[in-house]
Amino acid sequence: MSQPPAGPDLDRRRAYRLGLGAETLAAWALRLKGWRILARRFKAGPGEIDLVARKGNIVAFVEVKARRSRDAALEAITPASRRRIVRAAKVFVARHPKAVFHTLRFDVVLVVPGRWPEHIEDAFPDTD
Repeated sequence: MSQPPAGPDLDRRRAYRLGLGAETLAAWALRLKGWRILARRFKAGPGEIDLVARKGNIVAFVEVKARRSRDAALEAITPASRRRIVRAAKVFVARHPKAVFHTLRFDVVLVVPGRWPEHIEDAFPDTD
């Protein structure tokens, strides 16, 4: 049996599966640290938040990045992607007004092969 030819569609499906797996792993890592996952893949207009999590009085909008290295994962969080996340977070808060009574922040979880996911708290400011 031959393999289907590689191409943009196959690459896109692989990237989607990799991202979904990384988000699942990140969600479990956060749960083990006491976080409750409020939403996964929250979409709002052109923006998307991978995970929305709550622990105590904190609601974190979490960007998950899976790359071959920690540096590559950090580099993948561009100013444009941060702006999209911030805009989506504002929509989330508008739809969930009780969220304003919590400390809101933007976290990142880096998923690198062979390592436990790294949770970076308050990774970037709300600058939109």
